[in-house]
Amino acid sequence: MSGVEGDNESPELKSSVSPYEDALDALSSLITKKTRADRSNKGDGFDVLFDYLKMLELDVAISQMKVIHVAGTKGKGSTCTFTESILRNYGFHTGLFTSPHLIDVRERFRLDGSELQTEPYKTASLVFSVSTLGSNRVDICEEKFLAYFWWCYNRLKEKTNEDIPMPTYFRFLALLAFKIFSAEQVDVAILEVGLGGKFDATNVVQAPIVCGISSLGYDHMEILGYTLGEIAGEKAGIFKHGVPAFTAPQLDEAMFVLEKKASQLDVPLQVATPLDINLLNGLQLGLDGEHQFLNAGLAIALCHTWLKRTGHLEGTYLDQISSLPDQFIKGLTTASLQGRAQIIPDRYINMENLGDLVFYLDGAHSPESMEMCGRWFSLAIKKDIQQQNSWKDQSQDNSGPSNGLISKYHNEASRRSSTQILLFNCMSVRDPQLLLPRLMNTCANHGIHFQKALFVPNISVYNKVGSHALPTTDPQVDLSWQLTLQRVWEDLIHGHKGGDDKNNDSICEEGKEYTEKNARSCESSLVFPSLPLAIKWLRDNVQQNRSVRVQVLVTGSLHLVGDVLRLVKM
Repeated sequence: MSGVEGDNESPELKSSVSPYEDALDALSSLITKKTRADRSNKGDGFDVLFDYLKMLELDVAISQMKVIHVAGTKGKGSTCTFTESILRNYGFHTGLFTSPHLIDVRERFRLDGSELQTEPYKTASLVFSVSTLGSNRVDICEEKFLAYFWWCYNRLKEKTNEDIPMPTYFRFLALLAFKIFSAEQVDVAILEVGLGGKFDATNVVQAPIVCGISSLGYDHMEILGYTLGEIAGEKAGIFKHGVPAFTAPQLDEAMFVLEKKASQLDVPLQVATPLDINLLNGLQLGLDGEHQFLNAGLAIALCHTWLKRTGHLEGTYLDQISSLPDQFIKGLTTASLQGRAQIIPDRYINMENLGDLVFYLDGAHSPESMEMCGRWFSLAIKKDIQQQNSWKDQSQDNSGPSNGLISKYHNEASRRSSTQILLFNCMSVRDPQLLLPRLMNTCANHGIHFQKALFVPNISVYNKVGSHALPTTDPQVDLSWQLTLQRVWEDLIHGHKGGDDKNNDSICEEGKEYTEKNARSCESSLVFPSLPLAIKWLRDNVQQNRSVRVQVLVTGSLHLVGDVLRLVKM
Protein backbone atom coordinates (compact mmCIF):
# COMPACT_ATOMS: atom_id res chain seq x y z
CA MET A 1 0.00 0.00 0.00
CA SER A 2 1.22 3.47 -0.87
CA GLY A 3 2.93 5.23 2.01
CA VAL A 4 2.90 2.25 4.38
CA GLU A 5 5.90 0.12 5.19
CA GLY A 6 6.49 -2.79 7.52
CA ASP A 7 4.28 -5.26 9.31
CA ASN A 8 0.66 -4.15 9.65
CA GLU A 9 -0.20 -6.56 12.43
CA SER A 10 0.38 -6.27 16.13
CA PRO A 11 3.21 -8.48 17.38
CA GLU A 12 0.84 -9.68 20.11
CA LEU A 13 -2.15 -10.60 17.93
CA LYS A 14 -4.56 -12.72 19.93
CA SER A 15 -6.47 -15.53 18.28
CA SER A 16 -9.59 -14.77 20.31
CA VAL A 17 -10.12 -11.33 18.77
CA SER A 18 -10.14 -9.94 15.25
CA PRO A 19 -7.21 -7.84 13.97
CA TYR A 20 -9.47 -4.79 14.17
CA GLU A 21 -10.37 -5.49 17.80
CA ASP A 22 -6.68 -5.89 18.53
CA ALA A 23 -5.98 -2.43 17.08
CA LEU A 24 -8.78 -0.93 19.20
CA ASP A 25 -7.20 -2.50 22.29
CA ALA A 26 -3.86 -0.91 21.40
CA LEU A 27 -5.59 2.44 20.82
CA SER A 28 -7.35 2.12 24.17
CA SER A 29 -3.99 1.75 25.89
CA LEU A 30 -3.26 5.38 24.96
CA ILE A 31 -6.17 6.65 27.07
CA THR A 32 -4.23 7.52 30.21
CA LYS A 33 -6.74 9.70 32.03
CA LYS A 34 -10.49 9.90 32.46
CA THR A 35 -10.87 13.65 32.12
CA ARG A 36 -9.31 15.96 29.59
CA ALA A 37 -8.70 18.51 32.34
CA ASP A 38 -6.15 16.22 33.97
CA ARG A 39 -2.76 17.68 33.07
CA SER A 40 -0.66 15.16 34.96
CA ASN A 41 0.57 13.23 31.94
CA LYS A 42 4.08 13.99 30.64
CA GLY A 43 2.90 13.83 27.04
CA ASP A 44 0.70 16.89 27.49
CA GLY A 45 3.51 19.29 26.52
CA PHE A 46 2.51 20.76 23.16
CA ASP A 47 6.02 20.87 21.69
CA VAL A 48 6.36 17.10 21.91
CA LEU A 49 3.94 16.88 18.97
CA PHE A 50 6.69 18.09 16.66
CA ASP A 51 8.90 15.24 17.92
CA TYR A 52 6.15 12.78 16.99
CA LEU A 53 5.95 14.27 13.49
CA LYS A 54 9.68 13.72 13.01
CA MET A 55 9.45 10.15 14.32
CA LEU A 56 6.75 9.46 11.73
CA GLU A 57 8.60 11.43 9.02
CA LEU A 58 5.54 13.63 8.56
CA ASP A 59 7.11 17.03 9.24
CA VAL A 60 7.75 17.79 5.58
CA ALA A 61 4.46 16.30 4.38
CA ILE A 62 2.38 18.32 6.83
CA SER A 63 4.09 21.55 5.77
CA GLN A 64 2.98 20.90 2.19
CA MET A 65 -0.62 19.97 3.03
CA LYS A 66 -3.27 22.44 1.84
CA VAL A 67 -5.16 22.67 5.11
CA ILE A 68 -8.41 24.31 6.19
CA HIS A 69 -8.38 24.53 9.99
CA VAL A 70 -11.60 25.12 11.98
CA ALA A 71 -12.10 25.75 15.70
CA GLY A 72 -15.18 26.82 17.67
CA THR A 73 -17.62 25.81 20.38
CA LYS A 74 -20.68 25.04 18.29
CA GLY A 75 -20.95 24.09 14.64
CA LYS A 76 -17.32 23.41 13.80
CA GLY A 77 -18.11 19.83 12.77
CA SER A 78 -21.00 21.00 10.58
CA THR A 79 -18.83 23.75 9.07
CA CYS A 80 -16.14 21.20 8.22
CA THR A 81 -18.75 18.88 6.72
CA PHE A 82 -20.17 21.62 4.47
CA THR A 83 -16.63 22.67 3.50
CA GLU A 84 -15.59 19.15 2.53
CA SER A 85 -18.77 18.59 0.55
CA ILE A 86 -18.34 21.80 -1.47
CA LEU A 87 -14.72 21.08 -2.38
CA ARG A 88 -15.49 17.44 -3.20
CA ASN A 89 -18.14 18.66 -5.62
CA TYR A 90 -15.42 20.71 -7.32
CA GLY A 91 -13.66 17.40 -7.98
CA PHE A 92 -10.95 17.65 -5.33
CA HIS A 93 -9.63 14.62 -3.44
CA THR A 94 -10.61 15.54 0.11
CA GLY A 95 -9.53 14.43 3.57
CA LEU A 96 -11.67 15.29 6.61
CA PHE A 97 -10.65 14.75 10.24
CA THR A 98 -13.41 15.22 12.84
CA SER A 99 -14.24 14.16 16.37
CA PRO A 100 -15.69 12.43 18.21
CA HIS A 101 -16.79 9.30 16.39
CA LEU A 102 -20.27 7.98 17.08
CA ILE A 103 -20.06 4.27 16.27
CA ASP A 104 -16.67 3.40 14.77
CA VAL A 105 -13.35 5.20 15.20
CA ARG A 106 -12.85 5.17 11.42
CA GLU A 107 -15.57 7.83 11.12
CA ARG A 108 -12.94 10.36 12.16
CA PHE A 109 -11.00 9.86 8.92
CA ARG A 110 -12.96 10.53 5.75
CA LEU A 111 -11.65 10.36 2.22
CA ASP A 112 -13.80 11.96 -0.46
CA GLY A 113 -16.71 12.38 1.92
CA SER A 114 -16.89 8.76 3.01
CA GLU A 115 -19.07 8.12 6.03
CA LEU A 116 -19.08 4.90 7.95
CA GLN A 117 -22.53 3.46 7.25
CA THR A 118 -22.66 -0.03 8.64
CA GLU A 119 -24.89 -3.07 8.40
CA PRO A 120 -23.86 -5.40 11.23
CA TYR A 121 -23.76 -9.16 10.94
CA LYS A 122 -22.92 -11.61 13.66
CA THR A 123 -20.49 -14.48 13.92
CA ALA A 124 -20.27 -16.92 16.82
CA SER A 125 -18.37 -14.53 19.08
CA LEU A 126 -18.01 -11.14 17.44
CA VAL A 127 -20.07 -8.50 15.71
CA PHE A 128 -18.48 -7.12 12.54
CA SER A 129 -19.80 -4.58 10.04
CA VAL A 130 -19.93 -4.23 6.28
CA SER A 131 -19.52 -0.77 4.79
CA THR A 132 -22.34 0.33 2.48
CA LEU A 133 -21.20 3.37 0.57
CA GLY A 134 -22.11 5.09 -2.65
CA SER A 135 -19.96 4.20 -5.64
CA ASN A 136 -18.36 7.66 -5.66
CA ARG A 137 -17.08 7.36 -2.09
CA VAL A 138 -14.01 5.67 -0.69
CA ASP A 139 -14.27 4.23 2.80
CA ILE A 140 -11.38 3.82 5.19
CA CYS A 141 -11.71 0.06 4.99
CA GLU A 142 -10.45 -2.10 7.83
CA GLU A 143 -7.44 -3.31 5.86
CA LYS A 144 -6.28 0.19 5.00
CA PHE A 145 -7.00 1.50 8.49
CA LEU A 146 -5.03 -1.34 10.09
CA ALA A 147 -2.06 -0.81 7.80
CA TYR A 148 -1.80 2.89 8.64
CA PHE A 149 -2.60 2.31 12.30
CA TRP A 150 0.11 -0.27 12.96
CA TRP A 151 2.64 1.63 10.86
CA CYS A 152 2.22 4.66 13.14
CA TYR A 153 1.76 2.74 16.38
CA ASN A 154 4.74 0.42 15.98
CA ARG A 155 7.07 3.21 14.84
CA LEU A 156 6.12 5.38 17.80
CA LYS A 157 6.47 2.44 20.19
CA GLU A 158 9.98 1.92 18.87
CA LYS A 159 11.10 5.54 19.03
CA THR A 160 9.40 6.94 22.16
CA ASN A 161 10.96 6.75 25.61
CA GLU A 162 10.51 7.98 29.18
CA ASP A 163 11.19 11.59 28.21
CA ILE A 164 8.99 11.45 25.12
CA PRO A 165 6.26 8.90 25.94
CA MET A 166 3.68 7.50 23.56
CA PRO A 167 1.16 10.16 22.48
CA THR A 168 -2.17 10.24 24.23
CA TYR A 169 -5.35 9.01 22.55
CA PHE A 170 -6.51 12.10 20.61
CA ARG A 171 -2.97 13.10 19.67
CA PHE A 172 -2.34 9.69 18.18
CA LEU A 173 -5.56 9.93 16.16
CA ALA A 174 -4.52 13.35 14.83
CA LEU A 175 -1.09 11.98 13.86
CA LEU A 176 -2.82 9.02 12.20
CA ALA A 177 -4.99 11.45 10.22
CA PHE A 178 -1.89 13.27 8.98
CA LYS A 179 -0.39 9.95 7.94
CA ILE A 180 -3.52 8.86 6.09
CA PHE A 181 -3.99 12.18 4.30
CA SER A 182 -0.33 12.36 3.36
CA ALA A 183 -0.15 8.80 2.04
CA GLU A 184 -3.44 9.15 0.19
CA GLN A 185 -2.20 12.44 -1.32
CA VAL A 186 -5.36 14.43 -0.68
CA ASP A 187 -5.75 17.79 -2.42
CA VAL A 188 -7.21 19.41 0.70
CA ALA A 189 -7.23 18.41 4.38
CA ILE A 190 -10.06 19.83 6.48
CA LEU A 191 -9.19 19.62 10.18
CA GLU A 192 -11.67 20.07 12.99
CA VAL A 193 -10.07 21.12 16.28
CA GLY A 194 -10.72 18.59 19.02
CA LEU A 195 -10.63 20.90 22.05
CA GLY A 196 -9.73 24.57 22.30
CA GLY A 197 -7.27 25.48 19.59
CA LYS A 198 -3.95 26.78 20.84
CA PHE A 199 -2.76 23.49 22.31
CA ASP A 200 -4.88 21.12 20.24
CA ALA A 201 -3.03 18.36 18.40
CA THR A 202 -4.28 19.64 15.03
CA ASN A 203 -2.49 22.94 15.68
CA VAL A 204 0.86 21.48 14.67
CA VAL A 205 -0.10 22.73 11.21
CA GLN A 206 1.98 25.88 10.84
CA ALA A 207 0.86 27.10 7.42
CA PRO A 208 -2.84 26.42 6.74
CA ILE A 209 -4.45 27.98 3.68
CA VAL A 210 -7.31 29.48 5.72
CA CYS A 211 -8.70 29.26 9.26
CA GLY A 212 -12.24 29.42 10.59
CA ILE A 213 -13.88 30.05 13.95
CA SER A 214 -17.46 28.84 14.31
CA SER A 215 -19.88 30.16 16.94
CA LEU A 216 -18.37 30.51 20.42
CA GLY A 217 -20.02 29.75 23.73
CA TYR A 218 -19.43 28.29 27.16
CA ASP A 219 -18.09 24.74 27.06
CA HIS A 220 -15.05 22.91 28.49
CA MET A 221 -14.65 25.88 30.82
CA GLU A 222 -12.57 23.86 33.26
CA ILE A 223 -9.90 23.80 30.56
CA LEU A 224 -10.48 26.83 28.35
CA GLY A 225 -11.56 29.47 30.88
CA TYR A 226 -14.73 30.75 32.49
CA THR A 227 -15.26 33.89 30.39
CA LEU A 228 -16.14 34.16 26.72
CA GLY A 229 -13.00 36.22 26.21
CA GLU A 230 -10.76 33.50 27.64
CA ILE A 231 -12.45 30.86 25.51
CA ALA A 232 -12.09 33.03 22.39
CA GLY A 233 -8.38 33.45 23.18
CA GLU A 234 -7.87 29.68 23.19
CA LYS A 235 -9.79 29.26 19.91
CA ALA A 236 -7.84 32.10 18.28
CA GLY A 237 -4.71 30.07 18.98
CA ILE A 238 -5.12 28.50 15.54
CA PHE A 239 -4.49 31.86 13.82
CA LYS A 240 -1.19 31.94 11.91
CA HIS A 241 0.76 34.98 10.82
CA GLY A 242 -0.68 36.45 7.62
CA VAL A 243 -3.10 33.55 7.03
CA PRO A 244 -6.66 34.76 6.33
CA ALA A 245 -9.34 33.77 8.81
CA PHE A 246 -13.13 33.93 9.01
CA THR A 247 -15.48 33.80 11.94
CA ALA A 248 -19.18 33.32 12.37
CA PRO A 249 -20.90 36.33 13.98
CA GLN A 250 -19.84 36.49 17.66
CA LEU A 251 -20.83 38.32 20.81
CA ASP A 252 -18.82 41.50 21.42
CA GLU A 253 -16.68 40.00 24.21
CA ALA A 254 -15.51 37.17 21.97
CA MET A 255 -15.18 39.32 18.85
CA PHE A 256 -12.93 41.79 20.66
CA VAL A 257 -10.46 39.03 21.57
CA LEU A 258 -10.51 37.49 18.09
CA GLU A 259 -9.84 40.86 16.47
CA LYS A 260 -7.02 41.64 18.91
CA LYS A 261 -5.31 38.30 18.27
CA ALA A 262 -5.75 38.72 14.51
CA SER A 263 -4.22 42.18 14.65
CA GLN A 264 -1.18 40.89 16.53
CA LEU A 265 -0.53 38.25 13.87
CA ASP A 266 -1.41 40.40 10.85
CA VAL A 267 -4.32 38.06 10.13
CA PRO A 268 -7.00 39.43 7.77
CA LEU A 269 -10.07 38.47 9.82
CA GLN A 270 -13.56 38.77 8.39
CA VAL A 271 -17.03 37.90 9.66
CA ALA A 272 -18.67 35.41 7.32
CA THR A 273 -22.17 36.30 6.13
CA PRO A 274 -24.83 33.70 7.07
CA LEU A 275 -26.20 31.88 4.05
CA ASP A 276 -29.34 33.29 2.45
CA ILE A 277 -31.66 30.32 1.77
CA ASN A 278 -32.78 31.93 -1.48
CA LEU A 279 -29.35 31.18 -2.95
CA LEU A 280 -30.08 27.43 -2.84
CA ASN A 281 -32.55 27.65 -5.74
CA GLY A 282 -35.41 26.09 -3.81
CA LEU A 283 -33.33 23.29 -2.28
CA GLN A 284 -32.72 22.65 1.42
CA LEU A 285 -29.45 22.50 3.35
CA GLY A 286 -28.20 18.96 3.86
CA LEU A 287 -27.98 19.58 7.61
CA ASP A 288 -31.18 20.58 9.37
CA GLY A 289 -31.65 23.48 11.79
CA GLU A 290 -31.76 27.27 11.56
CA HIS A 291 -28.24 27.56 13.03
CA GLN A 292 -26.82 25.69 10.03
CA PHE A 293 -27.11 28.83 7.91
CA LEU A 294 -24.34 30.35 10.07
CA ASN A 295 -22.17 27.28 9.54
CA ALA A 296 -22.93 27.18 5.82
CA GLY A 297 -21.98 30.86 5.46
CA LEU A 298 -18.65 30.19 7.19
CA ALA A 299 -18.02 27.17 4.97
CA ILE A 300 -18.68 29.25 1.84
CA ALA A 301 -16.11 31.83 2.93
CA LEU A 302 -13.53 29.14 3.75
CA CYS A 303 -14.01 27.36 0.42
CA HIS A 304 -13.90 30.52 -1.63
CA THR A 305 -10.67 31.60 0.05
CA TRP A 306 -9.10 28.15 -0.30
CA LEU A 307 -10.00 28.02 -4.01
CA LYS A 308 -8.60 31.50 -4.56
CA ARG A 309 -5.36 31.02 -2.58
CA THR A 310 -4.63 27.67 -4.28
CA GLY A 311 -5.11 29.17 -7.75
CA HIS A 312 -8.39 27.50 -8.67
CA LEU A 313 -10.63 30.56 -8.98
CA GLU A 314 -8.30 32.71 -11.07
CA GLY A 315 -9.55 35.92 -9.51
CA THR A 316 -13.26 35.13 -9.81
CA TYR A 317 -15.29 37.01 -7.23
CA LEU A 318 -17.82 34.99 -5.27
CA ASP A 319 -21.10 36.90 -5.25
CA GLN A 320 -23.05 35.52 -2.31
CA ILE A 321 -25.59 38.32 -2.64
CA SER A 322 -27.29 37.08 -5.80
CA SER A 323 -25.93 33.63 -6.70
CA LEU A 324 -23.70 30.70 -5.79
CA PRO A 325 -21.77 28.36 -8.13
CA ASP A 326 -23.46 25.01 -8.76
CA GLN A 327 -20.68 23.17 -6.88
CA PHE A 328 -21.39 25.24 -3.75
CA ILE A 329 -25.14 24.59 -3.97
CA LYS A 330 -24.70 20.85 -4.49
CA GLY A 331 -22.14 20.64 -1.69
CA LEU A 332 -24.35 22.49 0.78
CA THR A 333 -27.52 20.57 -0.06
CA THR A 334 -26.00 17.06 -0.10
CA ALA A 335 -23.80 17.34 3.01
CA SER A 336 -24.60 14.81 5.73
CA LEU A 337 -23.44 14.33 9.30
CA GLN A 338 -24.58 11.66 11.74
CA GLY A 339 -25.88 12.67 15.13
CA ARG A 340 -26.76 16.27 14.30
CA ALA A 341 -30.48 16.96 13.84
CA GLN A 342 -30.95 13.37 12.66
CA ILE A 343 -34.29 11.54 12.68
CA ILE A 344 -34.35 7.72 12.76
CA PRO A 345 -37.41 5.45 13.09
CA ASP A 346 -36.68 2.45 15.29
CA ARG A 347 -35.98 -0.59 13.11
CA TYR A 348 -37.06 -2.93 15.90
CA ILE A 349 -40.70 -2.02 15.38
CA ASN A 350 -42.15 -4.10 12.54
CA MET A 351 -43.39 -2.61 9.28
CA GLU A 352 -47.02 -2.48 10.33
CA ASN A 353 -46.05 -0.25 13.24
CA LEU A 354 -43.35 1.74 11.43
CA GLY A 355 -42.99 5.16 12.99
CA ASP A 356 -44.47 4.25 16.40
CA LEU A 357 -41.06 4.90 17.93
CA VAL A 358 -38.89 7.61 16.40
CA PHE A 359 -35.54 8.90 17.69
CA TYR A 360 -34.54 12.53 17.19
CA LEU A 361 -30.77 12.68 17.62
CA ASP A 362 -28.71 15.78 18.29
CA GLY A 363 -25.37 15.88 20.12
CA ALA A 364 -25.95 19.33 21.66
CA HIS A 365 -24.01 19.75 24.92
CA SER A 366 -23.69 23.50 25.57
CA PRO A 367 -26.39 25.94 26.74
CA GLU A 368 -26.55 27.65 23.35
CA SER A 369 -26.70 24.41 21.38
CA MET A 370 -29.38 23.10 23.77
CA GLU A 371 -31.57 26.00 22.75
CA MET A 372 -30.92 25.31 19.06
CA CYS A 373 -31.65 21.62 19.61
CA GLY A 374 -34.93 22.42 21.37
CA ARG A 375 -35.99 24.69 18.52
CA TRP A 376 -35.14 22.06 15.90
CA PHE A 377 -36.95 19.30 17.78
CA SER A 378 -40.05 21.43 18.34
CA LEU A 379 -40.28 22.44 14.70
CA ALA A 380 -39.74 18.82 13.62
CA ILE A 381 -42.60 17.68 15.89
CA LYS A 382 -44.89 20.36 14.50
CA LYS A 383 -43.98 19.32 10.96
CA ASP A 384 -44.78 15.71 11.83
CA ILE A 385 -48.18 16.75 13.20
CA GLN A 386 -48.89 18.67 9.99
CA GLN A 387 -48.00 15.58 7.94
CA GLN A 388 -50.32 13.41 10.02
CA ASN A 389 -53.14 15.90 9.54
CA SER A 390 -52.42 15.86 5.81
CA TRP A 391 -52.64 12.05 5.77
CA LYS A 392 -55.92 12.30 7.68
CA ASP A 393 -57.33 14.59 4.99
CA GLN A 394 -56.08 12.23 2.26
CA SER A 395 -57.62 9.19 3.96
CA GLN A 396 -61.00 10.92 3.87
CA ASP A 397 -60.69 11.46 0.13
CA ASN A 398 -61.76 8.18 -1.48
CA SER A 399 -61.20 9.42 -5.03
CA GLY A 400 -57.44 8.80 -5.03
CA PRO A 401 -55.63 5.45 -5.44
CA SER A 402 -54.68 3.41 -2.38
CA ASN A 403 -51.31 1.74 -1.95
CA GLY A 404 -51.80 -1.14 0.47
CA LEU A 405 -49.43 -1.03 3.43
CA ILE A 406 -48.49 2.64 2.96
CA SER A 407 -52.12 3.68 2.89
CA LYS A 408 -52.82 1.56 5.98
CA TYR A 409 -49.84 3.11 7.79
CA HIS A 410 -50.93 6.65 6.92
CA ASN A 411 -54.46 5.95 8.15
CA GLU A 412 -53.17 4.47 11.41
CA ALA A 413 -50.62 7.25 11.91
CA SER A 414 -53.28 9.92 11.50
CA ARG A 415 -55.23 8.40 14.42
CA ARG A 416 -52.29 8.22 16.82
CA SER A 417 -51.60 10.72 19.56
CA SER A 418 -47.97 11.71 19.95
CA THR A 419 -45.87 11.74 23.10
CA GLN A 420 -42.47 13.35 23.52
CA ILE A 421 -39.82 11.78 25.75
CA LEU A 422 -36.33 13.05 26.57
CA LEU A 423 -33.38 10.62 26.69
CA PHE A 424 -30.48 12.48 28.24
CA ASN A 425 -26.98 12.28 29.64
CA CYS A 426 -24.11 14.74 29.78
CA MET A 427 -20.55 14.82 31.07
CA SER A 428 -20.23 15.54 34.78
CA VAL A 429 -18.05 18.59 34.05
CA ARG A 430 -21.09 20.27 32.49
CA ASP A 431 -23.75 22.04 34.51
CA PRO A 432 -27.24 20.56 34.05
CA GLN A 433 -28.65 23.70 35.65
CA LEU A 434 -27.53 25.52 32.51
CA LEU A 435 -28.41 22.81 29.97
CA LEU A 436 -31.78 21.39 30.98
CA PRO A 437 -33.64 24.69 31.56
CA ARG A 438 -32.58 26.00 28.14
CA LEU A 439 -33.90 22.85 26.50
CA MET A 440 -37.13 22.69 28.49
CA ASN A 441 -37.96 26.39 28.10
CA THR A 442 -37.25 26.42 24.35
CA CYS A 443 -39.51 23.42 23.77
CA ALA A 444 -42.22 24.82 26.07
CA ASN A 445 -42.18 28.12 24.18
CA HIS A 446 -43.04 26.12 21.07
CA GLY A 447 -45.79 24.20 22.84
CA ILE A 448 -43.78 20.99 23.24
CA HIS A 449 -43.68 19.34 26.69
CA PHE A 450 -41.89 16.12 27.60
CA GLN A 451 -44.04 13.49 29.28
CA LYS A 452 -41.01 11.71 30.70
CA ALA A 453 -37.26 12.25 30.90
CA LEU A 454 -35.03 9.16 30.89
CA PHE A 455 -31.51 9.44 32.31
CA VAL A 456 -28.91 6.79 31.53
CA PRO A 457 -25.13 6.32 31.70
CA ASN A 458 -23.29 6.18 28.39
CA ILE A 459 -22.12 2.84 27.05
CA SER A 460 -19.02 4.57 25.73
CA VAL A 461 -16.32 4.91 28.35
CA TYR A 462 -13.07 6.82 28.33
CA ASN A 463 -10.77 3.90 29.08
CA LYS A 464 -11.83 1.67 26.18
CA VAL A 465 -12.49 2.36 22.51
CA GLY A 466 -15.71 0.55 21.67
CA SER A 467 -16.19 -1.88 18.82
CA HIS A 468 -19.48 -2.85 17.19
CA ALA A 469 -20.03 -5.43 19.93
CA LEU A 470 -22.05 -4.01 22.80
CA PRO A 471 -20.61 -4.58 26.28
CA THR A 472 -22.65 -6.31 28.94
CA THR A 473 -24.37 -4.13 31.52
CA ASP A 474 -22.28 -3.45 34.61
CA PRO A 475 -24.45 -4.32 37.65
CA GLN A 476 -22.24 -2.06 39.79
CA VAL A 477 -22.55 0.99 37.55
CA ASP A 478 -22.43 4.30 39.44
CA LEU A 479 -25.68 6.17 38.80
CA SER A 480 -25.03 9.09 41.15
CA TRP A 481 -24.63 11.53 38.26
CA GLN A 482 -27.80 10.34 36.53
CA LEU A 483 -29.69 10.71 39.84
CA THR A 484 -28.38 14.28 40.05
CA LEU A 485 -29.71 14.96 36.55
CA GLN A 486 -33.05 13.49 37.57
CA ARG A 487 -33.29 15.78 40.62
CA VAL A 488 -32.56 18.83 38.46
CA TRP A 489 -35.27 17.77 36.03
CA GLU A 490 -37.87 17.10 38.72
CA ASP A 491 -37.16 20.49 40.31
CA LEU A 492 -37.64 22.15 36.93
CA ILE A 493 -40.90 20.29 36.31
CA HIS A 494 -42.36 21.22 39.68
CA GLY A 495 -41.42 24.84 39.17
CA HIS A 496 -42.77 24.72 35.64
CA LYS A 497 -46.30 23.31 36.13
CA GLY A 498 -48.42 24.05 33.14
CA GLY A 499 -46.77 21.28 31.15
CA ASP A 500 -48.79 18.84 29.11
CA ASP A 501 -50.39 16.38 31.51
CA LYS A 502 -53.26 15.29 29.30
CA ASN A 503 -51.80 11.82 28.71
CA ASN A 504 -51.38 11.42 32.48
CA ASP A 505 -48.43 9.04 32.20
CA SER A 506 -50.47 6.67 30.05
CA ILE A 507 -47.34 5.34 28.39
CA CYS A 508 -45.88 4.30 31.73
CA GLU A 509 -48.80 2.49 33.32
CA GLU A 510 -48.50 -0.56 31.07
CA GLY A 511 -44.83 -0.96 31.91
CA LYS A 512 -45.08 -0.11 35.61
CA GLU A 513 -43.98 -3.51 36.91
CA TYR A 514 -41.05 -3.65 34.48
CA THR A 515 -40.03 -0.12 35.40
CA GLU A 516 -40.06 -0.65 39.14
CA LYS A 517 -37.64 -3.57 38.86
CA ASN A 518 -35.09 -1.80 36.67
CA ALA A 519 -35.27 1.94 37.15
CA ARG A 520 -35.68 4.61 39.76
CA SER A 521 -39.01 6.23 38.96
CA CYS A 522 -40.08 9.76 39.84
CA GLU A 523 -43.20 11.60 38.81
CA SER A 524 -41.74 12.90 35.55
CA SER A 525 -38.54 10.93 35.05
CA LEU A 526 -36.77 7.58 35.20
CA VAL A 527 -33.15 6.61 35.79
CA PHE A 528 -32.07 3.38 34.09
CA PRO A 529 -28.82 1.54 34.94
CA SER A 530 -28.11 1.08 31.23
CA LEU A 531 -29.11 2.44 27.84
CA PRO A 532 -30.28 -0.98 26.51
CA LEU A 533 -32.77 -1.18 29.39
CA ALA A 534 -34.10 2.28 28.56
CA ILE A 535 -34.48 1.33 24.88
CA LYS A 536 -36.23 -1.90 25.90
CA TRP A 537 -38.62 0.06 28.12
CA LEU A 538 -39.47 2.38 25.22
CA ARG A 539 -40.04 -0.52 22.83
CA ASP A 540 -42.15 -2.48 25.32
CA ASN A 541 -44.39 0.50 25.97
CA VAL A 542 -44.80 1.20 22.27
CA GLN A 543 -45.81 -2.41 21.65
CA GLN A 544 -48.34 -2.19 24.47
CA ASN A 545 -49.74 1.20 23.43
CA ARG A 546 -50.36 1.02 19.68
CA SER A 547 -52.35 4.25 19.69
CA VAL A 548 -49.37 6.35 20.84
CA ARG A 549 -46.59 7.66 18.62
CA VAL A 550 -43.47 8.07 20.77
CA GLN A 551 -40.93 10.71 19.73
CA VAL A 552 -37.68 10.52 21.69
CA LEU A 553 -35.22 13.41 21.76
CA VAL A 554 -31.70 12.08 22.43
CA THR A 555 -29.30 14.85 23.41
CA GLY A 556 -26.71 16.13 25.88
CA SER A 557 -23.81 13.99 24.68
CA LEU A 558 -22.47 12.89 21.31
CA HIS A 559 -21.32 9.71 23.04
CA LEU A 560 -24.93 8.99 24.04
CA VAL A 561 -26.12 9.74 20.50
CA GLY A 562 -23.54 7.30 19.13
CA ASP A 563 -24.61 4.63 21.60
CA VAL A 564 -28.26 5.04 20.59
CA LEU A 565 -27.36 4.88 16.91
CA ARG A 566 -25.46 1.67 17.50
CA LEU A 567 -28.39 0.09 19.35
CA VAL A 568 -31.14 1.30 17.04
CA LYS A 569 -29.31 0.28 13.87
CA MET A 570 -28.62 -3.27 15.07
